[in-house]
Amino acid sequence: MCTTKEVCEQVGISYETLKFYCKEGLVPNVKRDKNNYRIFDEKNIAWLKGLKCLRKCGMSIKDMKLYMNYCLGGSCTIPQRKDMLDNSKESLLKKINKVNECINFIDNKQSFYDDVLTGKIKYISNLIDVENNQDTQ
Repeated sequence: MCTTKEVCEQVGISYETLKFYCKEGLVPNVKRDKNNYRIFDEKNIAWLKGLKCLRKCGMSIKDMKLYMNYCLGGSCTIPQRKDMLDNSKESLLKKINKVNECINFIDNKQSFYDDVLTGKIKYISNLIDVENNQDTQ
């Protein structure tokens, strides 16, 4: 059994986040010690690590609660859980594609600037008339 502080360190979340998750009912079956402090077992910790990942994936608290309720429903809810995870994955893949497009743009610009600086190609601009602008000389 672990204290709140130990759980925060193991999972990598703040005390405020852990407290919020507990108050929102996202950590079911948390036990209390003789002083009424929350204590967490390995299953709680594994669940919290999963919640942290779902949150990083962009899942809302509302959807995290739905996912938790499906999990509490047993194996008959696996198809619904898979659907939720498929939707999250699809969203993440779209974000990855957007990021890759941005990286490609930056790589192309960097290559262009390198070629201009080494004299490989002549500088052109979409914003200014390079031919009549003396600042480019």
